[in-house]
Amino acid sequence: MADKFTASATQLKPDTRYHSVMASKFINCLMRDGKKSVAIGVFYDALDHVKKKLPDQNPIDVFQQALDNIRPSIEVRSRRVGGANYQVPTPVSDKRQRTLAIRWLLAACRGKKGKPMHLKLAEELLQAYKREGVAMTQRENVHRMADANKAFAHFAW
Repeated sequence: MADKFTASATQLKPDTRYHSVMASKFINCLMRDGKKSVAIGVFYDALDHVKKKLPDQNPIDVFQQALDNIRPSIEVRSRRVGGANYQVPTPVSDKRQRTLAIRWLLAACRGKKGKPMHLKLAEELLQAYKREGVAMTQRENVHRMADANKAFAHFAW
């Protein structure tokens, strides 16, 4: 599977099963306390579950599309002007878009209780693929906040 993020740009090696640098980055963010083998198992089990739910789709493509759906294009940043703080909408760089998408997806999974992590991750990936779920709600809230504060866009750097 060709990845739009090259290994030379991120200094990460692609994962072994899908040869995706983005999957490798996600596994590293999923990892807790240096337990990479556990993170790899959770990620691959989640993609196997996605494969069972969507047999006609390639699971790494579902993963990529889910992350692309979550990525925010604009966010608000605090800017102090004349003694007042304004929430100024600013565009988001590609690297920060990827980081926020991964962070929101993992936060949505970790916020759910009562199921194994690979099932929570698979469910959230499927929901993000359909433009639903907690991570998509987070993205929509960020976009809504930026839209509500577009009057302060002239304060942008």
